[in-house]
Amino acid sequence: MFQGASALSLDAKGRMSVPARHRDVLKEQAEGRVTITKHPDGCLLLFPRPEWEVFRGRVAALPMDATWWRRIFLGSAADVEMDGTGRVLIASELRLAAGLDKDVMLLGMGSHFEIWDATTYIAKEQAAMAQGMPDALKNFTF
Repeated sequence: MFQGASALSLDAKGRMSVPARHRDVLKEQAEGRVTITKHPDGCLLLFPRPEWEVFRGRVAALPMDATWWRRIFLGSAADVEMDGTGRVLIASELRLAAGLDKDVMLLGMGSHFEIWDATTYIAKEQAAMAQGMPDALKNFTF
């Protein structure tokens, strides 16, 4: 299970270095193979290949009224292999879609990661906190 946030930078070619704590798990769990795709919230999703295959199956089974969501998730998916130094190349189309330039946030979300433009993530996080907790968390204890 992936968790935690990492502030990272993309290099001039659009490569992101996966933090060492996640790199070893990705190499073991997915032989360094990942899939990156769009997320409707404006970030990217990065899946270890075995988790992607599960997600892809769920998306492929969506009903016909979700055709555009199939297009978004599956049509923009890019299979990538980590290089020898643990970097992944984020395709220019995906970087453009998520507004990624240099500073990014990598968030562990359990079975996968989210990749955010750092400024966008901070703004969305602050907006969410300003709205207060949703009803689903009202009875949640910390």
